[in-house]
Amino acid sequence: MGRTPVISAPTDRHTVECGGSLSNDECCLASKIYLGHVESLIGSCDDIFVPCIDNLGHFKSFCTKFQALPDMVANTFAEQSPIIVSCQVNETIEHIGMRDAFLDLAAQFACTPREAKHAWKQALHAQQQKEAADAAQQRQLLQNAPGNGITVLLAAHPYLAHDPYMGGALSDMLANMGVTLLYADCYDRKRALQSSFQFSDTLPWIVNREIVGSIMNLHDSVDGILLVSAFPCGPDSMTDDAIIRCIKGKPVLNLTVDAQTGTAGLETRIESFIDILRYQKRGGYVHAAN
Repeated sequence: MGRTPVISAPTDRHTVECGGSLSNDECCLASKIYLGHVESLIGSCDDIFVPCIDNLGHFKSFCTKFQALPDMVANTFAEQSPIIVSCQVNETIEHIGMRDAFLDLAAQFACTPREAKHAWKQALHAQQQKEAADAAQQRQLLQNAPGNGITVLLAAHPYLAHDPYMGGALSDMLANMGVTLLYADCYDRKRALQSSFQFSDTLPWIVNREIVGSIMNLHDSVDGILLVSAFPCGPDSMTDDAIIRCIKGKPVLNLTVDAQTGTAGLETRIESFIDILRYQKRGGYVHAAN
């Protein structure tokens, strides 16, 4: 739209500590980090974009933190009074899809309908290309994985799995161990979503559905599954337990990270998990690790 986006710096220890000091104890780690990023932007830009993403249809909801982000940010930073620009996505009740929500956002920036539609098409095309490239790269990675090596599927919300501070440590550890690492969110999202209904007709959260569907489709192609959640994520607390109980045949390591998590503790558990997978690869038999 011709505007200049200001992107907050990558997450670091200061981001986590700042967000934690602004939040109450019941907030999940991801929402605390979000507030830390918002705080870093105040004073360095004219407006702060905070979307309200409720759902993309029935059984395609986002958690309450996504739904309440604009109010949470406005209340947390009431004294600073930042200008918050938002849009609402709610297909089930308001019948507002992602396209209409972003066209409304463009109108708030005084764009003409033609400019708004052009910007939306360009952005959507770029997003689709990126997702297709990620899926193709992962398929190639899986095809080239050594037959005697270990392949692990990292199943986590994208904002956790790909955050350089939170998920980066896990990825680096596995890479240093020679593990081929796949990401659940880099699988074909449409196919994953469709597959998730074979697991549950009523699971309400779309991101968890995509994770479940990816696990179901990649189950036979990996040696183990690494479930990673941000404490205390409500949707994950239910979904991860259901995955461990209902999707059998592969060892599963369930990790929960919080603001106090140290990499030493994670490294010990991951090393043990990879040892289990290597033992199983050599013909041993193990039960799922939790």
